[in-house]
Amino acid sequence: MDQSLRPVVDETRGIYRVPRRAFVDQTVFERECRAIFDKCWLYLGHASELPNKGDFVTRKVAGRPMLFTRDKDDQYHALINTCPHRGAMVCRERKGSSPAFQCMYHGWVFANTGRLMVVPGHAGYPADYKDDPGKQLSHAPRFDRFGDFFFVSFSPDGEDLATYLAGAGDYLKLVSEQSSKGMTIVGGTQEYSIRGNWKLLAENSVDGYHAASTHSTYLEYLKNANGSTHDTRLAGFGHDLGNGHAVIEYFAPWGRPIANWIPLWGEEGKREIEAIQQDLATRLGRERAERIAKQSRNMIIFPNLVINDVMAITVRTFWPTAPDYMEVNAWALAPAEESEWLRKFRLFNFTEFLGPGGFATPDDVEAIEKCQVGYQAAREAQYNDISRGMLREGGSAYDDELQMRCFWNEWDRRIQEYGE
Repeated sequence: MDQSLRPVVDETRGIYRVPRRAFVDQTVFERECRAIFDKCWLYLGHASELPNKGDFVTRKVAGRPMLFTRDKDDQYHALINTCPHRGAMVCRERKGSSPAFQCMYHGWVFANTGRLMVVPGHAGYPADYKDDPGKQLSHAPRFDRFGDFFFVSFSPDGEDLATYLAGAGDYLKLVSEQSSKGMTIVGGTQEYSIRGNWKLLAENSVDGYHAASTHSTYLEYLKNANGSTHDTRLAGFGHDLGNGHAVIEYFAPWGRPIANWIPLWGEEGKREIEAIQQDLATRLGRERAERIAKQSRNMIIFPNLVINDVMAITVRTFWPTAPDYMEVNAWALAPAEESEWLRKFRLFNFTEFLGPGGFATPDDVEAIEKCQVGYQAAREAQYNDISRGMLREGGSAYDDELQMRCFWNEWDRRIQEYGE
């Protein structure tokens, strides 16, 4: 690939610059599809979305229509949602429960394991036609889970999922450990689009530097809305988790149903929060319980899975369809046993800040789209700077740009290693 499309790095001087052409170039986009989205482990769904045998959900992953199923033997499947006969989607519903799916075009019927069960007019085919491996629904080449988080890879080889996740695995555990009875996706899917390059949202998701300016309205709102007038500044650290994954972990002024009380929730709420804290400490030890309850986290799992464990928990993916356009899906995650009272505040927090109509997301979308407009001058104004904190001693602050550099290092490695 053209060397002018690579990051410019000078460790000695503390310089890290990213060429803006990488956000607008069609050739780069096509290479990303092959080198990254066709090769990496990609998030498919959460076990709680299939609570019963026979349940299914459909969604797109890296442009492919996928059918995520749970069969009668409690086995999960990641099926390509296209009929091997003439290519129509075999399941057109968003979710539901069914042991089998019938293609609407010619009536072929497939079990929720992918096995071909019925071929109308079978007399016109050989006797063993249904047993032909090429006539079954295709499975994702690789399919694995980490706890209740399911991933697929469209590459038949590569590192296993646990190795790929590296240090991000412990942060997925931190989320899962918030409940002794399991975490669950609450409600449906939030869907929206952004007229910007997908890498901008990857950066934004772990960018602590933009919070004070871009989200100043929300931070001011917190001073009064949560019944407190204490300092609303954020403080914490950024961490390289390996393989392009990164996280910022920090203290913040907002209330967290698991389990950081604010005066707005009153004395009754305080007692409930204290009980949750005690349960966490009994199960996990005081230190880990304090970390889970009191600190917030924003994590990117390369290339496009974001876990925001903040005033609520968001699981978010974003899929590029062009250099300047992406489609975003987001879900709320919560402890299955959470009380109705706390669930109400969690969902309020989720929509108030993290949702597409909340305080944060419209601000972030506006910033991303205005960056994309600015990149139309990429020939004249050629680079973004993500050098903040490179020469800082004693670790990376949460508002440094280590997280973006982790992402771009992995991006560059994969783009360069991919053959023409």
